[in-house]
Amino acid sequence: MGGLSACTQPTPQQTASGSTSSGVPAWKTNGNTPLSDARVRTALKLAIDMPAIIDSVFQGKATEANSMTIPGDWLATDLKDYKYDPEQAKALLAEAQWPADYTIDLVTYYADQQTTDFLTVIQQYWQAVGVKMQFRLIQGDTTSQLWVVPKDRVNGPSEVKWDIAYAAKAALVEYENYSLYSSSAPNNSFLPKVDQLDTLLSQVSQTVDTQGQIAIFKQIQKVVNDNMYDIPLYHQIAFAITSNKIDTKGNTFGNDQFYYNTGILDWTTTRSDNTLYTNGGPQEFFQQPTVNPGLFIYQDLVFDRLIDADYKLNPTKGKIAESYQFSSDNKTFSMKIRDGLTWQDGQPLTPADVQFSLELYTKIPTMNAIAAGALKALTGAQDFIDGKTDHIAGITINGSNMELKFDTVSANLLNVLSQWPILPQHLLGKTPLDTLQQDPFWQKPIGSGPYKVDEVVIGNYATLVRWDGYFQKGSGNINRIYMTASTENDANVVKNAGGDMVDYVFNKNVADAIAVAKIPNMKVTDIDFRYTRVFYVNQFPHTPNIK
Repeated sequence: MGGLSACTQPTPQQTASGSTSSGVPAWKTNGNTPLSDARVRTALKLAIDMPAIIDSVFQGKATEANSMTIPGDWLATDLKDYKYDPEQAKALLAEAQWPADYTIDLVTYYADQQTTDFLTVIQQYWQAVGVKMQFRLIQGDTTSQLWVVPKDRVNGPSEVKWDIAYAAKAALVEYENYSLYSSSAPNNSFLPKVDQLDTLLSQVSQTVDTQGQIAIFKQIQKVVNDNMYDIPLYHQIAFAITSNKIDTKGNTFGNDQFYYNTGILDWTTTRSDNTLYTNGGPQEFFQQPTVNPGLFIYQDLVFDRLIDADYKLNPTKGKIAESYQFSSDNKTFSMKIRDGLTWQDGQPLTPADVQFSLELYTKIPTMNAIAAGALKALTGAQDFIDGKTDHIAGITINGSNMELKFDTVSANLLNVLSQWPILPQHLLGKTPLDTLQQDPFWQKPIGSGPYKVDEVVIGNYATLVRWDGYFQKGSGNINRIYMTASTENDANVVKNAGGDMVDYVFNKNVADAIAVAKIPNMKVTDIDFRYTRVFYVNQFPHTPNIK
């Protein structure tokens, strides 16, 4: 396991074993966490028999991960495997002087039984090599509990209290798998500044050459893999659950966590009330879209985007932007905003709303790193963020035409504009950015998409109704969508499917998919898309939240 290095640099008195000359662990001398030692993180990986877990917990519907990157052209071939080796795990823990009385505080936002089963097995594997762990569920505004960055990106202390977060990354583009590791990322709550990663991420964000990107991403993977900056677990497929009451008219299912054109306006139902039953209704509020722009179906359908994307998430044609093009040097993006658009409350949707939304996305603290990075390349963006100007100089409006000028090439701009929706300035223009989610707007939001919010019973259900004011009509008859309240992983999918309360659900739970497939008149389609589950390890100084 040579070549490993901890996030914090060793002091001059530190020995090769990771201890000071007095025998005290270097992490304790530095006031850090034992998880800042790469040998500890490597040991935690080596202690897990992932193939056995995949066979038992996930019934074979996953593949072992050694990187955030899924198998294919983008995956480096020279990564360390870190296969199951509990004896080597014990040796590394002893070498790093792992404290026997330390209990790892592991958090997750998944409330399903499969997650409980998985983490229970992990708990047993770690116990076998002498590491205690407790896991707990976090609910509500998970962003504020998981992804708040420390004031000091080098030395901390941490602004979050957990040791390890069990999370997932369903990347829109490859950059999203690793943007979180930048010391300037607005959501990097766990990894102290790594100069080499900062340099590589900066390089890859400024090139549109695919082969050049692949080469840099392979270097990034090697750095992360050598130092075990995260603990990748497995790549998992997703599922589309449908009933025999709907006809999707041949539309291909894709990764519904990101917005893509489902063609739902052309879907038909045999239900006499023209209603489609699904999940994802608000438990406490409708989730604002800065972190996950299309995690729930209402985010896809209530709001609209500047351009469209296909089921593989490739940008295709204009939506709010009727047409668009890049300049020859790829540093100027021009678009024409479609005439006659309105918000669902009847107010006109104008280029001013587009400018407001793009500027909001550059400033908001919880913004997804891909979108933030793409838009912060706009000329004058930093002056606007710093409060020196009222608007971003690189955004100009001339009637229905808009122009975006960039200081450097914004490699992911089209993906960003196809994912993050335009928001209404007249309703959110005075909302403080650090309390965006708390604005009353998110109790019953108003958008410009094909469906609008109708009835809302927070924590129970909500309905959407087809909006006649949308510029595209479609040939389908689904006039109403009934959403039972649920988190991302709905614990009631099987029950609701058996009770005739599911017509379409995007699902990531293997056990649920297998159970639903046995219900008459229900169908489960494996989606040709894999995403990565991972343990993010908090390497900033902190005190775990163990009671």
